[in-house]
Amino acid sequence: MSSSGRLHRATAIIPLAVLSAAWTASLTGGIGSASADPEGPRTLPDGTVLPASAIEAPASVGEDAVTRAAALTPGSASDIPQAALSAYQRAEGVINSADKGCNLPWELIAAIGRVESDHGRFGGNALDEQGVAQPGIYGIALNGKNNTQDIADTDAGQYDNDTRHDRAVGPMQFIPSTWAVVGVDGDSDGTRNPQDIDDAALATAVYLCSGDDDLSAEKGQRASVYRYNHSNAYVDLVLEIMQAYMAGDFSAVPTSTLTSGVIVPDPTSSASGNGGKGGKGGKGGKDDDASPTKDPTPTQTPTQTPSGTQTPTPTPTPTPTPTPTKDPTTNPTTSVPTSVPTLSPTLPPNPVPTAIPSTLTYVEAVAQCTAQGVIDLPLTGVNELEQCANDLLNP
Repeated sequence: MSSSGRLHRATAIIPLAVLSAAWTASLTGGIGSASADPEGPRTLPDGTVLPASAIEAPASVGEDAVTRAAALTPGSASDIPQAALSAYQRAEGVINSADKGCNLPWELIAAIGRVESDHGRFGGNALDEQGVAQPGIYGIALNGKNNTQDIADTDAGQYDNDTRHDRAVGPMQFIPSTWAVVGVDGDSDGTRNPQDIDDAALATAVYLCSGDDDLSAEKGQRASVYRYNHSNAYVDLVLEIMQAYMAGDFSAVPTSTLTSGVIVPDPTSSASGNGGKGGKGGKGGKDDDASPTKDPTPTQTPTQTPSGTQTPTPTPTPTPTPTPTKDPTTNPTTSVPTSVPTLSPTLPPNPVPTAIPSTLTYVEAVAQCTAQGVIDLPLTGVNELEQCANDLLNP
């Protein structure tokens, strides 16, 4: 097994193995201890005593399981709901503690669960969070028709809702008569329900470990699986799937997650059984199961290769060669203005005459008038100088 396969397998198993060990210890107080288990090491947590001899009556019947499962690809990757994986591993821990000589690998239980019901998902079913198949897996009536055995009712319709003939029920497809022998309470919820993957997985372990076979070897595996369903083709298919699981060719998925190829359960579907009487599904002529498909490798959007032609750098416009100047005239003619402009200097504005203060004395006024050329002309009879001085003094 490749290192990646081992890592894959270890990643999926370790947390549940710890859970299984804790669950087993809590229920048994240490299965296998003589002081804790007065009925001996072959007693299960719910009080069931393991059969001392091999159970020869088949657990499931009919060739339809082989026909349906043959569409699967042995050894291909398969997803296992978390609730189912937990149930298979728990069953391994419990049964091997109760029967030290069985050595049952959980992968063998899982392979049977894959063939019988695709881990509780056949016919539009799904496991709920408690691990119960919903709306319920029921086979067709085992009435001797449709290539089935004729098995009259043995449970008064308690498990298969049919009071005339038996039908295979639950994820591991037990017929009621066999469930009456191996049915156990695998999760300590107080019920023994063949539709509950916890109960059904541990019941499968009880069946396979009945007798003295060592299930760590192929001989013991083949003998016990053949008793489960009397078909060599069934045995071959189960062991091939078991080997694939042992090689890590599986993945655990959340219980509520369904992958491609599995129909989302519809409680109104005929898969729930003809008015509660069971429908197609289970043993003896179930609908053909679609081949499981590996989770397709998502097609990644290819990274577009950039175009080889990059945006060209614009070609610079060549600097035009200037037109050469003609040879200059040897003696250039200088243009002389015909007239010389006359520049008139800007004259300052006329000063605003300062008002003569009215404080002039009469003498000063006379002096100023005299300076202005005013003289007294007595012959005219007008004293001009006096008049000028008075004007200055009294403006």
